[in-house]
Amino acid sequence: MTNRVLGLVGPTAAGKSTLGLEVAARVGGEVVNADSMQLYRGMDIGTAKVSLAERRGVPHHLLDVWHVTETASVAAYQRMARDCLDGLLARGITPIVVGGSGLYVRAALDGMTFPGTDPALRARLEAELAVLGAEALHVRLAHRDPPAAAAILPSNGRRIVRALEVGELRGSYPATLPAYAPTAGGYDVVYLGLDVPVAELDSRIEQRVETMWQRGLVEEVRALAGAGLGSGVTASRALGYAQVLDLLAGRCTEEEARAATVQATRRLARRQRSWFRRDPRLCWLRTPTVSAALAVTVTR
Repeated sequence: MTNRVLGLVGPTAAGKSTLGLEVAARVGGEVVNADSMQLYRGMDIGTAKVSLAERRGVPHHLLDVWHVTETASVAAYQRMARDCLDGLLARGITPIVVGGSGLYVRAALDGMTFPGTDPALRARLEAELAVLGAEALHVRLAHRDPPAAAAILPSNGRRIVRALEVGELRGSYPATLPAYAPTAGGYDVVYLGLDVPVAELDSRIEQRVETMWQRGLVEEVRALAGAGLGSGVTASRALGYAQVLDLLAGRCTEEEARAATVQATRRLARRQRSWFRRDPRLCWLRTPTVSAALAVTVTR
């Protein structure tokens, strides 16, 4: 495992956090978070963040980095992640990158570069978003850059605007990601994907949402709302949090908020599966055990 990085990815509720923790404990590794919403402080229940007690002494990095009012930046995450990976490898520790945010995984491991931003162009696109709505801009993106549109929810106006901005800044479409390469980021990476049948994953998602409600998701969101969650461009749109904010604002009932969270999470899981299926470097684990993960890791 010397100088090797393990990337453990897959859809939400597939069991990545548990397996990553177990593998890290077995090999003396440390977990590096690649879930964009677990970067936010206080967003614990709704993101299924591994608690301190559950970590059993295994160090976890890049959790609780941003305040809920801060806008997520994949470029900023990339700088933090690569500094973390380099530091761990320099100390002879195996980093285990765990998450379902595909762009964040690739930013950390593939050495991607990100265009800057143009304030005037961004302002124009955001004005169009306010007038036309996210779905209309998603249709535009789908016409110009079908792969990018396929990876973004039609309701995610922020990411749609960014994809359109990147395409215009580059002067051409597609504004999609670079091709997959074995050592694109300079790391010796083994990519493992957790393969869970759709029906089972749907059931897990429903149970996860139920558990989140039982553990106090509504109370967590209420507390974060007092800290400015509603004004957070990124955090306020997180699954579960957006729906509970609607509940607290009286726009839906609690049962409707819960059902909407299940439905939206299932849609996300399907998009995550589609995203990761395009990566030919992934070895898919149909039996997601520590032994299976290590068997692949040491033979590749």
